[in-house]
Amino acid sequence: MGHFFGTDGIRGRAGSFPLDAMTVERIGFSLANHLRRETGGTVTILLGRDTRESGEWIEEMVALGIRTAGGQAVSAGVISTPGVAYLTRETGAAAGVVISASHNPSQDNGIKIFSPSGRKLSEQMEGAIEADLDPLTSRAHHPGTDIVVTSRGEATATFEPELSRRYLDYLRESVGRGLNLAGLTLTIDCANGAASRLAPELFTALGARLHLLHAAPDGRNINLNCGSLHPESLQQRVIETASDLGIAFDGDADRLLAVDERGELLDGDAILYILATALDRHQQLAKRRVVATVMSNLGLELTLKGLGIELVRTPVGDKYVLDELLRSGGSLGGEQSGHIIFPQISLAGDGMITGLELLRVMAESREPVSRLTAGFTRFPQVIINVPVARKPPLRSLPEINAAITVVEEQLSGSGRLLARYSGTENIARIMIEGRDELHIRHLAESLARTIATELGSP
Repeated sequence: MGHFFGTDGIRGRAGSFPLDAMTVERIGFSLANHLRRETGGTVTILLGRDTRESGEWIEEMVALGIRTAGGQAVSAGVISTPGVAYLTRETGAAAGVVISASHNPSQDNGIKIFSPSGRKLSEQMEGAIEADLDPLTSRAHHPGTDIVVTSRGEATATFEPELSRRYLDYLRESVGRGLNLAGLTLTIDCANGAASRLAPELFTALGARLHLLHAAPDGRNINLNCGSLHPESLQQRVIETASDLGIAFDGDADRLLAVDERGELLDGDAILYILATALDRHQQLAKRRVVATVMSNLGLELTLKGLGIELVRTPVGDKYVLDELLRSGGSLGGEQSGHIIFPQISLAGDGMITGLELLRVMAESREPVSRLTAGFTRFPQVIINVPVARKPPLRSLPEINAAITVVEEQLSGSGRLLARYSGTENIARIMIEGRDELHIRHLAESLARTIATELGSP
C-alpha cells in the first residue's frame, strides 16, 4: 500500500491532510482524469456517503474535482458502502466513491473507491492517484505553501434519490427472494449510520417485526457507543424484547455482528460457521472451503476441519479475502469483524446481505440461533492494540523480535500468535489464541509492553 491508500481506502481526520478540501478535490480530479484517459470519453462517477457531518462538504469537493477534470458526478446521497459498490456495477459508472470512515468515530472520514465491477480500486490506479497527490504532501507539513487551484464551476454532484431505491429493491427482490420473515422479531442497531433508513425498510418489507436502536443520525453520533463495535445495548435489548435475533451494523453497513436470542454476541467467525455449515448441507459450499483471515479464531478452523471443510487464511482486509475467493472459486469468506462476502452475490462485504442470508438459514432450519452455533468451539483469544509512533517491520527490532520468539516458544503448537500493524490506524495489533486464557493474556500483555517501549509515542 502507498502512503495515502491503506487497506480500506484513504482515511483520517476530516479537514486535515489528506482529507482537507484541496486534497480531496485533487483526488476527485485525479480519479476522473485517469479514467478519462483510459476510456477516451466522458466518465460518470457515482458518489455516496454515510451520515458524518463532514460527508457533504467532502462529497462536494470530490464532485468539484471530477467536474473540473471533465467528468460527471452523480450522488446517491446517504447510502451504505456496498450500496455504492452495487450501484457502480448496475449503472455502468466508471467508478464509485464512498465518503465514509466505516467504524471510526465521527471526527474521521475517508474515501473508498470502487471499480465498475464493484471491486475496490486496483492498486495500479491507487498508485496513479497517489503520484498526483505527492506534490501536496509538502503542503501538509508547510501549510503556508501556495498551491494554485484551477477548479471552476458548480461544486455539487447531481443527486439522484432513486438510486438508493434501486439498491433496496435489489436486496428485497433478488437477494431476499422467497424469504418470509413473518413471525420473527428482530432488534437492529443501525449505529446511527448508513443503515438507519435502509435496514428498517428492508426487513420490515420482508415481514419482520422490528425494534430499532441508534437509528437517529445527527452527524456526530455515528458509531458512538453503538453498532458493531459497541453491541452491549443491543445484547440487553434483545433479551428485554425477547427478540429472535439482534443485528448490529457499523457506520457504513458493510459489516454485521449478530446477537442470539440469549443475548450472546456472534462475531464474524460464528456467522461464518452458521453459513458454511448451511451451505455445506445444501452442497453449495464450493470446494468445501471457507476463506477467512489470519485473525479468525483457531477454533473455527478446527471445528470446520472436523466437518471436512477447509479454512484458507489471508492477510487482514476484506479485499484479500475477495482476491482469494475469486482466485480459488470459493463461495463464502469473511472476517471476524463481520465483513462477510458471497462473491456469487456481491463482490463487496455487505451487512444487509449477510443479515438476509443469516435469516434465511434461521427460517429454513426453524431453530433458534443459539442452536445453529452449538457445534462451534471457540479458543480463548486475547487482542491488544498498542499505539505506535512509527511502523518498522516488527521482526527488524531485536527486542521485539526476541519477545515474539519467546511467545511462540511458550505456545509451542498449542496456540498461535499474530502481531501486525493496523492498515488504517497507528497501532500495532497483538492477537494470541490458546487453551488457557490467563496464560495467553499474560503473554500478550508482556509483548505489548515491549512494543510500547520500543515504538510508543516519544
